Amino acid sequence: MALTFTLDPKLDPDLRTEIVRLWTDVTNAGGAVGFVAPVTEEEVWDTADHQFAGVGPDGPDRLLAARDGDTGRLVGVLFFASMRFGPMEHWRLLKRVMVHPDFQGLGHGARLLAEAERIARQWGLQSLRLTARGGLGLEDFYARSGYREVGRVPGAIRVAPGDDRDDITMWLDLR
Repeated sequence: MALTFTLDPKLDPDLRTEIVRLWTDVTNAGGAVGFVAPVTEEEVWDTADHQFAGVGPDGPDRLLAARDGDTGRLVGVLFFASMRFGPMEHWRLLKRVMVHPDFQGLGHGARLLAEAERIARQWGLQSLRLTARGGLGLEDFYARSGYREVGRVPGAIRVAPGDDRDDITMWLDLR
Protein backbone atom coordinates (compact mmCIF):
# COMPACT_ATOMS: atom_id res chain seq x y z
CA MET A 1 0.00 0.00 0.00
CA ALA A 2 1.27 3.43 -0.92
CA LEU A 3 1.09 6.13 1.73
CA THR A 4 0.71 9.78 0.89
CA PHE A 5 1.90 12.34 3.39
CA THR A 6 0.53 15.84 3.81
CA LEU A 7 2.15 18.45 5.99
CA ASP A 8 -0.31 20.97 7.39
CA PRO A 9 -3.52 19.68 5.83
CA LYS A 10 -6.47 21.99 6.37
CA LEU A 11 -7.85 21.15 9.81
CA ASP A 12 -11.46 21.40 8.74
CA PRO A 13 -14.28 19.72 10.70
CA ASP A 14 -14.00 16.51 8.63
CA LEU A 15 -10.29 16.09 9.31
CA ARG A 16 -10.75 16.90 12.99
CA THR A 17 -13.40 14.20 13.21
CA GLU A 18 -11.17 11.71 11.37
CA ILE A 19 -8.30 12.40 13.77
CA VAL A 20 -10.52 12.01 16.85
CA ARG A 21 -11.82 8.68 15.50
CA LEU A 22 -8.26 7.55 14.79
CA TRP A 23 -7.17 8.65 18.26
CA THR A 24 -10.06 6.78 19.87
CA ASP A 25 -9.43 3.61 17.84
CA VAL A 26 -5.69 3.70 18.62
CA THR A 27 -6.36 4.15 22.34
CA ASN A 28 -8.96 1.39 22.47
CA ALA A 29 -6.54 -0.98 20.72
CA GLY A 30 -4.02 -0.39 23.54
CA GLY A 31 -2.12 2.57 22.09
CA ALA A 32 -0.42 5.00 24.45
CA VAL A 33 -1.53 8.38 23.09
CA GLY A 34 -2.67 10.24 26.18
CA PHE A 35 -5.60 8.09 27.28
CA VAL A 36 -6.22 4.67 28.79
CA ALA A 37 -8.78 2.37 27.18
CA PRO A 38 -11.66 2.30 27.06
CA VAL A 39 -12.26 5.81 25.79
CA THR A 40 -15.02 7.43 23.73
CA GLU A 41 -14.72 10.02 20.99
CA GLU A 42 -16.45 12.50 23.29
CA GLU A 43 -13.69 12.04 25.88
CA VAL A 44 -11.00 12.60 23.26
CA TRP A 45 -12.47 15.82 21.85
CA ASP A 46 -11.33 18.18 24.65
CA THR A 47 -7.71 17.05 24.41
CA ALA A 48 -7.91 17.03 20.62
CA ASP A 49 -9.26 20.57 20.49
CA HIS A 50 -6.37 21.71 22.68
CA GLN A 51 -3.90 19.94 20.36
CA PHE A 52 -5.58 21.42 17.27
CA ALA A 53 -5.44 24.96 18.72
CA GLY A 54 -1.68 25.17 18.20
CA VAL A 55 -1.89 24.05 14.57
CA GLY A 56 -2.60 26.35 11.71
CA PRO A 57 -1.17 29.05 9.53
CA ASP A 58 -0.24 31.18 12.54
CA GLY A 59 0.20 28.42 15.12
CA PRO A 60 3.59 27.20 16.28
CA ASP A 61 2.69 23.52 15.84
CA ARG A 62 2.44 21.50 12.63
CA LEU A 63 0.46 18.42 11.63
CA LEU A 64 1.67 15.54 9.46
CA ALA A 65 -1.04 13.22 8.11
CA ALA A 66 -0.60 9.89 6.33
CA ARG A 67 -3.30 8.49 4.07
CA ASP A 68 -3.76 5.30 2.12
CA GLY A 69 -2.84 6.33 -1.41
CA ASP A 70 -5.57 4.13 -2.91
CA THR A 71 -8.56 4.80 -0.65
CA GLY A 72 -7.67 8.14 0.93
CA ARG A 73 -8.34 6.71 4.38
CA LEU A 74 -6.46 8.38 7.23
CA VAL A 75 -3.77 5.92 8.33
CA GLY A 76 -1.78 7.95 10.82
CA VAL A 77 -0.83 11.37 12.16
CA LEU A 78 1.70 13.11 14.32
CA PHE A 79 2.14 16.66 15.54
CA PHE A 80 5.38 18.65 15.56
CA ALA A 81 5.03 20.67 18.78
CA SER A 82 7.05 23.78 19.45
CA MET A 83 8.14 24.29 23.02
CA ARG A 84 7.26 27.99 22.54
CA PHE A 85 10.59 28.97 24.09
CA GLY A 86 13.31 30.60 21.99
CA PRO A 87 16.28 28.61 23.32
CA MET A 88 14.45 25.38 22.30
CA GLU A 89 13.48 26.35 18.76
CA HIS A 90 16.20 24.15 17.24
CA TRP A 91 14.18 20.98 17.96
CA ARG A 92 10.57 19.80 18.05
CA LEU A 93 8.57 17.41 20.19
CA LEU A 94 6.64 14.78 18.24
CA LYS A 95 3.24 14.30 19.86
CA ARG A 96 0.39 11.87 19.28
CA VAL A 97 2.33 9.57 16.96
CA MET A 98 -0.54 7.33 15.83
CA VAL A 99 -1.17 4.66 13.21
CA HIS A 100 -4.65 3.15 12.97
CA PRO A 101 -4.79 -0.43 14.34
CA ASP A 102 -5.96 -1.71 10.93
CA PHE A 103 -2.62 -0.59 9.47
CA GLN A 104 -0.20 -1.53 12.26
CA GLY A 105 2.51 -4.09 11.61
CA LEU A 106 2.91 -2.96 8.00
CA GLY A 107 5.79 -0.53 8.55
CA HIS A 108 3.61 2.57 8.37
CA GLY A 109 4.70 3.84 11.79
CA ALA A 110 8.34 3.68 10.73
CA ARG A 111 7.47 5.43 7.47
CA LEU A 112 5.60 8.17 9.35
CA LEU A 113 8.65 8.71 11.58
CA ALA A 114 10.96 8.74 8.56
CA GLU A 115 8.82 11.40 6.89
CA ALA A 116 8.86 13.47 10.09
CA GLU A 117 12.65 13.17 10.16
CA ARG A 118 12.91 14.21 6.50
CA ILE A 119 10.74 17.28 7.15
CA ALA A 120 12.65 18.21 10.31
CA ARG A 121 15.95 18.05 8.41
CA GLN A 122 14.45 20.18 5.63
CA TRP A 123 13.47 22.78 8.25
CA GLY A 124 17.03 22.75 9.59
CA LEU A 125 16.10 21.35 12.98
CA GLN A 126 18.86 19.72 15.00
CA SER A 127 16.79 17.18 16.91
CA LEU A 128 13.43 15.52 17.48
CA ARG A 129 12.12 14.41 20.85
CA LEU A 130 9.20 12.21 21.83
CA THR A 131 7.90 10.49 24.90
CA ALA A 132 6.64 6.96 25.31
CA ARG A 133 4.73 5.03 27.94
CA GLY A 134 6.77 2.20 29.43
CA GLY A 135 5.63 -1.39 29.47
CA LEU A 136 4.63 -1.57 25.80
CA GLY A 137 8.02 -1.96 24.11
CA LEU A 138 7.66 1.42 22.40
CA GLU A 139 11.23 2.38 23.18
CA ASP A 140 12.38 -0.56 21.03
CA PHE A 141 10.14 0.56 18.16
CA TYR A 142 11.50 4.11 18.31
CA ALA A 143 15.09 2.86 18.65
CA ARG A 144 14.71 1.07 15.30
CA SER A 145 14.07 4.51 13.78
CA GLY A 146 17.24 5.93 15.32
CA TYR A 147 15.86 7.40 18.55
CA ARG A 148 17.77 6.81 21.77
CA GLU A 149 16.48 6.84 25.29
CA VAL A 150 17.71 9.91 27.15
CA GLY A 151 15.48 9.89 30.21
CA ARG A 152 13.03 7.84 32.22
CA VAL A 153 10.77 8.82 35.10
CA PRO A 154 9.76 5.66 36.94
CA GLY A 155 6.06 5.19 37.60
CA ALA A 156 5.07 8.62 36.28
CA ILE A 157 2.09 7.35 34.27
CA ARG A 158 -0.74 5.67 36.17
CA VAL A 159 -2.82 3.56 33.79
CA ALA A 160 -4.77 1.87 36.60
CA PRO A 161 -4.53 1.52 40.38
CA GLY A 162 -1.36 -0.46 41.04
CA ASP A 163 -0.23 -0.17 37.39
CA ASP A 164 2.24 2.67 37.07
CA ARG A 165 4.40 2.96 33.96
CA ASP A 166 7.62 4.80 33.22
CA ASP A 167 7.57 8.01 31.19
CA ILE A 168 10.38 7.53 28.65
CA THR A 169 12.01 10.36 26.73
CA MET A 170 13.51 9.50 23.34
CA TRP A 171 15.78 11.75 21.23
CA LEU A 172 16.85 11.74 17.60
CA ASP A 173 19.93 13.83 16.81
CA LEU A 174 19.68 15.17 13.25
CA ARG A 175 23.18 16.63 13.04
